[in-house]
Amino acid sequence: MADTDFTLDAEADPAPAERDDATADMFGARAVAPRPAAAYTVIARKYRPKSFEDLIGQEAMVRTLKNAFASGRIAHAFMLTGVRGVGKTTTARLLARALNYESETIHAPDVTALAQEGRSCRAILEGRHLDVLELDAASRSKVDDMRELLDGVRYAPVEARYKVYIIDEVHMLSTAAFNALLKTLEEPPPHAKFIFATTEIRKVPVTILSRCQRFDLRRVEPEVIAANLERIAAAEGMLVEADALALIARAAEGSVRDAQSLLDQALVQVEAGGQVTQGIVRDMLGLADRAQSIELFEKCVRGEAGPAIEMFRTLYGFGADPATIVADLLEHCHGASLAKTIGPDALMLPKDQIQRLAATAAAVSGPSLARLWQMLLRAYDEVRRSPDPAAAVEMALIRLCYASDLPGPEEALKALREGGDLGGGSPAPTSSGGGGGSSARGGAAPRMASQPAQAISEATVLRSFDDVVALIDKRRDISLRMDVQQYVRLISFRAGAISFEPSPGAPNNLAQRLSARLKEWTGQPWLVAAETGGGAETLAEREAKVEAAARAEALADPFVRQVMQIFPGAELTEIRHIAPPEVAATPADEEPEDDDSEDGDDDA
Repeated sequence: MADTDFTLDAEADPAPAERDDATADMFGARAVAPRPAAAYTVIARKYRPKSFEDLIGQEAMVRTLKNAFASGRIAHAFMLTGVRGVGKTTTARLLARALNYESETIHAPDVTALAQEGRSCRAILEGRHLDVLELDAASRSKVDDMRELLDGVRYAPVEARYKVYIIDEVHMLSTAAFNALLKTLEEPPPHAKFIFATTEIRKVPVTILSRCQRFDLRRVEPEVIAANLERIAAAEGMLVEADALALIARAAEGSVRDAQSLLDQALVQVEAGGQVTQGIVRDMLGLADRAQSIELFEKCVRGEAGPAIEMFRTLYGFGADPATIVADLLEHCHGASLAKTIGPDALMLPKDQIQRLAATAAAVSGPSLARLWQMLLRAYDEVRRSPDPAAAVEMALIRLCYASDLPGPEEALKALREGGDLGGGSPAPTSSGGGGGSSARGGAAPRMASQPAQAISEATVLRSFDDVVALIDKRRDISLRMDVQQYVRLISFRAGAISFEPSPGAPNNLAQRLSARLKEWTGQPWLVAAETGGGAETLAEREAKVEAAARAEALADPFVRQVMQIFPGAELTEIRHIAPPEVAATPADEEPEDDDSEDGDDDA
């Protein structure tokens, strides 16, 4: 061993890493292996905000902090609360940087200059600054841990302006630890600042909250999250569809970190240079197609149990989670209720989905939607506890479909008081030995039997969209007739459902008005949906085309051309179709009466 010479020529001396590997191989310690590549940094850490300007969705808090720092009214303790992933820990570290920010030109706390790295910024970001102490209360919740932390509060900072104590998940501290913190928090030394973060603000004692400046970090809107994800995808050089980003933003439920983690997961679903599509994200999240889940909700509202179960089985076959499908139905029921109560503008959804939910809301009463909501809540709980979630969903769909046309409690009570049928059930068997009106009270006649005869006849007549227009004319709803004539470009028509493309300038509530009127006139629910693309001509456009063709035909007539030449400047203003005069037919066997007037005169 002593005779071994490790002296190498300077020109042939390998890199330090290669020399270490070669030396270890010489002694048999380990085989030579290539050095591993640099560890990948996840998107949530790579794009963590470096300044308050990068913090998205928390404009109110940032504005308050800027005003406080500008006026010098900086609190000694801050309480940051909010759901996961909205930026509590990030805000705490930014606050620690702002409190101890110092550069060649700035020598006071500042929140506006964080874009430029100060003297202590890098050490604080890397968690190695002596005066910025970060504690995870979930792992150090005992009173001894708190006493150990607070022992150094009375000493002045070593390098920075303030000693900053960041305590994450502060609600996990024990009661004794809170009591130990209370006295220091009530009378802190001027060089100490405390920053607390928690997701369970109700578990923090009121005595602690009253001594802190509280900031509630709100959930970030899906549109803001989607825009942030789009910027990150562009920076990563990845192609992601806008609909895919919207799915991720909605699945994050207001959490920026969750959205960025989902984007990180979605980017590895495709090969380099590929595009992340909506279908890829949907499969990754186990979501049902949004349009199909809305159609499933529409079938439940219309009471179509068989088609609803078939559609659910199709979604389930594509991998959609049963609980997620019921959650989507809950969301659609909530959206339809908002559209009916407040208006379609209250929904933060794509335009086509808003129109379909608004059409559904117009066809269903408010109490019915509330009843569907309660049944879906119960179904959601059953699906999560059931040993066979798919079977639980199918049973829930059957209940929803059968309950879709049942009267509410008020309607049932009114029908009982008036002696009418409740509807929605099957006819009760008639007792063979009873007298008049001896049918069982528990039974009810079919719903159609209790509707007015006129409504039933009109419902059976509406076999085409022209029948709908004729019914509007018959009911003399002039405003609706004009809007339907000018703005409805029919896409499809079937009994109980109409879809159309609104032409430019169409009223926003046209689908709801048409659905409500048809339900009022026919006694049956109608789903009228305004969609984009694929519509035929409006009635007004069709009539204008027919009129233009008739005018062209008239102007091509030789007699009309001759008249126009004889009378220069004459214009064709109107074309009337005159029906030919009716000629009274005389029976062939009828003989004219004899003219006996002369005889009569002679008699006179």
